[in-house]
Amino acid sequence: MICSTTGTIVIPRETKFQKFPFKHSHFQVKTYVCSKTNYKPKSRFKDFNPLISTTTKTMAVEPFTSGASGRINALFSLRALRSLMMLVNAIVLLLLLPFRGQKRAVAINSGEKVGKDEKQESGRKGSAVVRVPAAMVPWRSGAVTVDQEAAARRALAIRRVVQDDDDDTVREFSLFVNARGEALFTQSWTPISVKVRGLVVLLHGLNEHSGRYNDFAKQLNANGLKVYGMDWIGHGGSDGLHAYVHCLDDAVTDMKMFLEKVLAENPGLPCFCFGHSTGAAIILKAVLDPKVEAQVAGIVLTSPAVGVQPSHPIFVVLAPVISFLLPRYQVSIANKKGMPVSRDAEALVAKYSDPLVYTGSIRVRTGYEILRITSYLQQNMNRLSVPFLVLHGTDDTVTDPQASQKLYEEASSTDKTIKLFEGLLHDLLFEPERETIMNDIIQWLNCRV
Repeated sequence: MICSTTGTIVIPRETKFQKFPFKHSHFQVKTYVCSKTNYKPKSRFKDFNPLISTTTKTMAVEPFTSGASGRINALFSLRALRSLMMLVNAIVLLLLLPFRGQKRAVAINSGEKVGKDEKQESGRKGSAVVRVPAAMVPWRSGAVTVDQEAAARRALAIRRVVQDDDDDTVREFSLFVNARGEALFTQSWTPISVKVRGLVVLLHGLNEHSGRYNDFAKQLNANGLKVYGMDWIGHGGSDGLHAYVHCLDDAVTDMKMFLEKVLAENPGLPCFCFGHSTGAAIILKAVLDPKVEAQVAGIVLTSPAVGVQPSHPIFVVLAPVISFLLPRYQVSIANKKGMPVSRDAEALVAKYSDPLVYTGSIRVRTGYEILRITSYLQQNMNRLSVPFLVLHGTDDTVTDPQASQKLYEEASSTDKTIKLFEGLLHDLLFEPERETIMNDIIQWLNCRV
C-alpha cells in the first residue's frame, strides 16, 4: 500500500467502452407534482427568445420640428415615469397577493352574535361583519400537498432501510430536525464484525438521495468505517418540495448541525466527509468554517460542483430575476439535454426508475443557488486547508473537471490529491470502473484513520 500526501494522478482508460446508445431523458418515470404550489408556466415561457426580443424593441417615433421637440420629450419622460410607477405597483401587488388569505376572522363560538358596538361600527361604515370558520379557508392547501408528497417519499426511504437485511451491516434510519423546524431523513451503516475505526458523513448530489450509496457504505463498513448519510432538504425522505432548494446555505447549515450530532454520538473517532457533485460543494463550503475544519480529518469529493456551465448563458442573466419572482418554475434551458452521467446501462436504468430520484427539469431557484455556491467556492479556493482527495472523470459534462484541477492547485492544503479518470463521466461510483474508484477512496481513508 502506497500512501501519498500530495500528487496528481491521471488514470488512463485502457479499454474503450461504447457510448451508451440512449439518453436518460428517454426513461419515463412517474414523479410527484404539486399542482397548487407549482406555478404552471404558459407556453410563451418555454423559450426566453420572445421575451428577450420584446424587451429589446424600441418605440418608433416620427421626427418633430425643433420648436416642439422639447415639449414632446418632456411629455414622453412623464409618461415613462408613470409607466415605471405602474410597473412597480403591479410587482408589489403580485408579491402581496399570496398574503391576502391570511387575514380572516374566526368565530370563537358558532352561536355567538355580533355585539352592539360592532353593529354600530358596521352601520357607520356601511359594511357587514362576516365571520368565517378557519377550516373553510383553503389557505396553504398547496403546502399540505407538498407535505403529503414528502411523506410518501419518506415512507419509501424508511421501507428500504427496514427491508435491507445484511449479516455484516446494521442499517438504521432517524429523523433530524434542523434549525428551521424541517425534518431531514438520515440513515447510518454500522459494521457488525469489524471494529469501528472512523466515521464518514456522506452527502449525495442534486436530485438523488443517500440510499443510492448503500453499496459504497457497506464497502466502507468492511474497512472499519461507520457511515452516516443525510438527505438534504427537498431530497429523498426529507421535507420539502422534491428537488427544490430555496437556499443552499441552509443545506450547509444543516450539514454542520448533522456533523455535530454525529461527533457527539461517536466521541474520539476521526471523522471524514464524502460528497458527490452538489453535495461536494456543500461540504466544501462547510469546511471553510474554521470550527468545522477543526472537526474534520479529511474530505473526499467526487465530481464536485466547483464549476458548472448552463447550456445557454441567458440562464445566468435571467436566473436572479426569475428565481425571485417564480422560484419554483421549472426550466429546461438550465440543463444540457441528454447529458449522460454513466456508461453503465443498468446503473442508468436503476437511477431513473427510482421514485426518490428527481427526473424533471431543474427549478429556477435551485439552479440559481448552484451557480451562487460555485461562484463562492471559486473565489475562496485558497482558503481550503483540510486534507482532501478529489476524483473526476475527464468526460464529465455536468461539472467541470478543470475546476477540480484548479481547486487542487489553489487550495492551501498540504495534504491533497487529485485523480482524473480518462473517459469517465459524472457518476463515478456508478461507472463500470466503480470498484477501482471505491478502492482508491478506501485506500486514501485507511492511510489517514
